[in-house]
Amino acid sequence: MASSSRSGVEFRDFFPSMVEKLGAEGFVDELCNGFRLLMDSEKRVITFESLKRNSAAVLGLKGMGDEELMCMMEEGDLDGDGSLNQMEFCVLMFRLSPDLMKGSRMWLEEVMKNNKM
Repeated sequence: MASSSRSGVEFRDFFPSMVEKLGAEGFVDELCNGFRLLMDSEKRVITFESLKRNSAAVLGLKGMGDEELMCMMEEGDLDGDGSLNQMEFCVLMFRLSPDLMKGSRMWLEEVMKNNKM
């Protein structure tokens, strides 16, 4: 299990073990559930305010200050609109996990194969 530090906040990487337990599709479903828990229900995206309000309860990140939360938002905001949509959130979560990045292509192919009709 990898451990990394971003902006002085210790991040323990449980994602690879979650993928093993849930499978790729189950893990993606859990990421989507996490997104919904963090998002602003009216705007349907994660805003700085919704992340700040929900991060301690949902992510267990009680020690994160505004600066660290803003860095997280900026790192994940691929389209520059100041918020995270579901795709940006999932990409950010993969980027925060070095072990997931190594296996992400294989897991993506598994999900795509399972969703073919």
